[in-house]
Amino acid sequence: MEKEKKLPFQNPELSFEERADDLIARLGLEEKVSQMTHFSPAIQRLGIPAYTWWNECLHGVARAGVATVFPQAIGLAAAWNAPLIQKVADAISEEARAKHHEAARRGDRGIYKGINFWSPNINIFRDPRWGRGQETYGEDPFLAGRIGAAFVKGLQGEHPRYLKCAATPKHFAVHSGPELLRHKFNAVVSQQDLRETYLPAFRECVVEAKAESVMGAYNRTNGEPCCASPTLLIQILRKEWGFKGHVVSDCDAICDIHANHKVADTRQESAALAVKNGCDLNCGETYSSLLDAIREGLITEKEIDAALKNILLTRFRLGLLDPPDIVPYSAVPFEKCDCEEHRDLARQAARESIVLLKNYRNLLPLSKNLKTIAVIGPNADDRGVLLGNYNGTPSQSVTVLEGIRRKLPDARIFYAPGCPLEELSERGHVGTFTRGFAEALACAERAEAVIMVLGLNSFFEGEEGDGSLSPAGGDRVNLNLPGKQQELLEAVCATGKPVVLALMSGSALAVNWAQERVPAILQAWYPGEEGGTAVADAIFGDYNPAGRLPITFYKSLDQLPPFEDYAMNGEKGRTYRYMKEEPLYPFGFGLSYTRFEYSSLRLSAKKLRAGEPLEISANVKNIGSRAGDEVAQLYLSYPKEIAYAPLRQLRGFMRFHLNPGESRRIAFTLAPEQMSLFDREGKIALAFGEYQIFVGGSQPDERSAALGGANVLAEPFYIVP
Repeated sequence: MEKEKKLPFQNPELSFEERADDLIARLGLEEKVSQMTHFSPAIQRLGIPAYTWWNECLHGVARAGVATVFPQAIGLAAAWNAPLIQKVADAISEEARAKHHEAARRGDRGIYKGINFWSPNINIFRDPRWGRGQETYGEDPFLAGRIGAAFVKGLQGEHPRYLKCAATPKHFAVHSGPELLRHKFNAVVSQQDLRETYLPAFRECVVEAKAESVMGAYNRTNGEPCCASPTLLIQILRKEWGFKGHVVSDCDAICDIHANHKVADTRQESAALAVKNGCDLNCGETYSSLLDAIREGLITEKEIDAALKNILLTRFRLGLLDPPDIVPYSAVPFEKCDCEEHRDLARQAARESIVLLKNYRNLLPLSKNLKTIAVIGPNADDRGVLLGNYNGTPSQSVTVLEGIRRKLPDARIFYAPGCPLEELSERGHVGTFTRGFAEALACAERAEAVIMVLGLNSFFEGEEGDGSLSPAGGDRVNLNLPGKQQELLEAVCATGKPVVLALMSGSALAVNWAQERVPAILQAWYPGEEGGTAVADAIFGDYNPAGRLPITFYKSLDQLPPFEDYAMNGEKGRTYRYMKEEPLYPFGFGLSYTRFEYSSLRLSAKKLRAGEPLEISANVKNIGSRAGDEVAQLYLSYPKEIAYAPLRQLRGFMRFHLNPGESRRIAFTLAPEQMSLFDREGKIALAFGEYQIFVGGSQPDERSAALGGANVLAEPFYIVP
């Protein structure tokens, strides 16, 4: 048989390019096409094993049995700590390798057992109604790009020849809801918004982090189906950015080209259009029609070969067609799965993700000497809410209630859910309060302090079809606490007991009443398997929270443009970059149990010419009584004459630790390209005039200052002809 020979594609001493070319030359047309869908069957005569490309690892190896579950992606972004996210991704890749090789040794080549992954999701979370926003790194292109690139690097490893795993930034591009329209929606964007908002994070992952693959989106962008877009996949991704990996479609997105977008008439036309325009791999089965497409003259075998080569090169780079003993990552032991080291890292990530939104008269941290605590709320003892979506299965998890019980083993902990997350029928109910309120109030009245755990879960926000409690296919229709949670909160607060509110959600909540009347508020996201430990650590002072919001918290939907409108700078500006109204909590905001002071801001020059970088430095001092992390942020504003410019843009950040009284000199470099903008036609433009630099622990806005954020320093500089 042919596979018994020593063939060139089996020779590890040859380049991957030579091996891929040799293998393609040995395949028949049907065999070639068979390798272009998400399940690639074995080619027995050549000894090529089957491989399933559909794998997920958004915040831990997902859907593949027991694995460490880290905080949901939006929580990872809230840590504002790229090195931490790279460590998290590296841990995920270790578990992925261990699982894959154990499964392969036993002949299991099924779904979710591979080592290429359709993560991270780096779409811009432009509207809080989007159910999948929890999967992203927030609303800012720079933050999403830095966190996304760190994740890609951690997942793919640093070996000079082999990839540890293959990362797939998604969904390319201009994709963020509505979920119910995603299969037929046309996202219309200006060239400026495309280049400044929707593409930068992808560019960072592809150009800087060398992502091995990219997933196309369901929707159209400016009329072109994203999975068959010559603009996105050929002109920008391949030609401008020099992408060398493979492109995969979102699942059944190729079918959408004819069935929903009506850009093609038949399956064959959709398949041919996608391949010819740069989509190599089909999640789905529409590419099985490529054989008919060739017979109809819609595509050539040479074009099939080019797409297949991109796919096969990824398999070679992963070492999937080499003997395991020469692939270093194949030796990762199974014991790395769900290990104590990764659990510790999950705990660290959960701690760093927590954002302290309010702490009136320093109610927090609570004393560990308290004898009675009431823990109230539907999310207090719910393991599912820890996980978010696209999650793995932890072998053990810690709810907030359990974390508090472990923290105060000698205290009396009263617990009551109070109400369910969702709205229930009240038929047969008699009395003022909803069923469950009486028990909650009894607990509150007997406690010295109350910790309420409210919010959402992935039944309220998620992907189309997943959000079973969402009336909008996974998206949200308002920003309120659902069900009777608001009434429960008000009833408990009326007892007069000090209340700490811990919010668990993947997106912004309009908790206006709580901001006015609840003394302490934490945002804990979907914090992963160690979430309860992390929340208890923050509430009782064993950890000083330092997370920052990666999204804006709005006061109401009235502050937002229509969901379907993808323009950033319309009548109502989107995100902190264009929003002129005062938000409830601004992007970049977060408090601490200590205070930091910024001083001595210095710029390397007051006047710059085009092409010159700018060095920026400042002193940061912990002037409080507790040690803690600080997140220093650098923002840039543009000359007022540029009407289309954002109000300000994040251009740098760093997280670091300072003891009481300790100072640190921080430094940023503002590259020339970071000072330029794209005009409305998408051309790079550098304006002459006065720019402004801001450095501090939050945004340079009145709301951050009013909420107690750190001081923000400002200094002008000029770009001159």
